[in-house]
Amino acid sequence: MFEKILIANRGEVALRIHRACREMGIRTVAVHSTADADAMHVRLADESVCIGPPATRRSYLNVPAILTAATITNADAIHPGVGFLAENAQFAEMVAEHDIIFIGPAPEHMAIMGDKIAAKATMAKVGLPVIPGSDGPILDEDKALKLSAKIGYPVIVKAAAGAGGRGMKVAHNDETLRQALPTARVEAKANFGSDTLYLEKFLEKPRHIEIQILADNHGNVIHLGERDCSLQRRHQKVIEEAPSPALNAVTREKIGARCVKAMKKLGYQSVGTVELLYENGKFYFIEMNTRLQVEHPISEMISGIDLAREQIRVATGAKLNTAQKNIHLTGHAIECRINAENPETFVPSPGIITDYHAPGGLDVRVDSALYSGYRVPPDYDSLIAKLIVRGRSRNECMMRLRRALEEFVIGGVETTIPLHQRLLTETDFINGDYDIHWLENLLKPVA
Repeated sequence: MFEKILIANRGEVALRIHRACREMGIRTVAVHSTADADAMHVRLADESVCIGPPATRRSYLNVPAILTAATITNADAIHPGVGFLAENAQFAEMVAEHDIIFIGPAPEHMAIMGDKIAAKATMAKVGLPVIPGSDGPILDEDKALKLSAKIGYPVIVKAAAGAGGRGMKVAHNDETLRQALPTARVEAKANFGSDTLYLEKFLEKPRHIEIQILADNHGNVIHLGERDCSLQRRHQKVIEEAPSPALNAVTREKIGARCVKAMKKLGYQSVGTVELLYENGKFYFIEMNTRLQVEHPISEMISGIDLAREQIRVATGAKLNTAQKNIHLTGHAIECRINAENPETFVPSPGIITDYHAPGGLDVRVDSALYSGYRVPPDYDSLIAKLIVRGRSRNECMMRLRRALEEFVIGGVETTIPLHQRLLTETDFINGDYDIHWLENLLKPVA
């Protein structure tokens, strides 16, 4: 087992990893920017190292500084958390070159899944269905127009190196496709350093379903069921739930087993999430996240398995300590992402936390690094808390979630708590009848 792990991240996920480490008897090293000097994970870690100013490229993306911090603190391993360098294959390789363990999958798998085109081709080879679209990059307008005519409009143009909804444009005809291509190319270059695009059939009303994978380096792979992440705004998830209200037990087991089989063929190791679109009874692979997901707690709540802990265990070379037949998913869990934003305009709202009270009670979990007096910096993602609630049924879960949201107090900044309270009153959500476009349509201003 590791003696000391450096956590190369910030916020609630850094605190989440710290907690897992401490429960395993592992010491932690927190790295932080000057803006995060008073962050909770920095306060709780055994050691801390300042790695630069607030700008991410000079701190949390500053590879030399992170590796230096790991070296001078004699860390055995580096946990990349979520975002920043978590899916950077080159960083993983550099960590290994410094005789430090990278807690995550093999760099080659990260590289494949980091390229949407390569990921799609690879997953098709190992048996997962993919959305009809280009076999490779879209290099010119004529090729895009011919392909779109073949597969039928609407189509979506995507950045090959993209994430978070940037570099994505929907086209409903030739004219809008001509407009979408240069715009997406500019966005892709600005956000990801690559203007490579690909094209796919745009599904009208799909659900966003993802399968949680856990694998060791001995060929053992299991899944922990699915999460429904269809409630999105600008391709950013707002609420996630597990299991999906759209799937039955037979469908769930079928797609879960198929993903496990694909991961075994791939030789995948560590935690990972296979993301799919589901429409009219059919699944289509869209991407794979080779890391811990923001929404991993809802899978933990229904399975009883600590994913952060297991990720660390398999990184030591240990075998999975359970088999698929022993995985029993019970109850229903929902996660609300709480952002420091105006709940109507979604303008970020950094500032000092003047009051803070987290809800509690049976099956209520809050993952947050907030405390009264903490300053939410303007330099990073606005996610400040995750409220995760479980119930024996979906209805019980929603009733408990309503109560928990009423108890949640975050003063000094605007938050999206009122938005979540509103969503829990919407008939479509109550009935589980929604798709990935539902929230966007709900939030459209009335003409």
